[in-house]
Amino acid sequence: MKISVIIPVMNEVENLKALLPLFQNGNQNSSLEVIIVDGGSNDGTKQEVLAAGFTFIESDIQSRAVQMNLGAKIAKGDILYFVHADVRILKTFFDDIKSCLDDGFQAGCFAYNFDSTNKMLQINSWFTEFNGVLSGGGDQTLFIKRNTFWELGGFDDKYCLMEDFDLVRRIKKKYSFKVIPNRILVSARKYEKNSWLRVQLANLTLIVFFHLKVSPIKLKKTYSKLLK
Repeated sequence: MKISVIIPVMNEVENLKALLPLFQNGNQNSSLEVIIVDGGSNDGTKQEVLAAGFTFIESDIQSRAVQMNLGAKIAKGDILYFVHADVRILKTFFDDIKSCLDDGFQAGCFAYNFDSTNKMLQINSWFTEFNGVLSGGGDQTLFIKRNTFWELGGFDDKYCLMEDFDLVRRIKKKYSFKVIPNRILVSARKYEKNSWLRVQLANLTLIVFFHLKVSPIKLKKTYSKLLK
């Protein structure tokens, strides 16, 4: 089994300095490839990626859905693993994913903790262990069999937000989906720039609008107005 890790970025060089070495600790072999898809960074991202020995490609469009689809098109792995730059994956991610797929699941994600001691965020992170309507967000690092990904059409690139929830919704309609309880670490920077309540209200608004099939452009405009 080979896993292709796909990381969409835009001016994330500082996060990449912490994230990329995690893929070099025992898993840098023929069973793993790491592809960084850049949306137009000007902070030295390309140099950092190439120095680490990973694949760097540029997207003409700055959009996570477009960037991740672009990475998936050149991926050689049997499994696609989509990771945000501000997430810190587990050392056991390779074996965790393999075990999940060996159990018959077509796709899945990880539970997570925030890199914060805030009590409200600890409550938030507790819920990520459950496979419900809110599971499968990008912070949970989605993995999926490559053939299944393309059978479902990949990410819908008209979504400039919620592209991950859209894909997971389509996965769950047809296939089994697993939330691995082992917890990755997720940045709390969005909550640090805004209040906990403000982010919660913004997320709730986005989820409701998404299920009401509000247009992706309106979703993005609404979210941008609600958060810094």
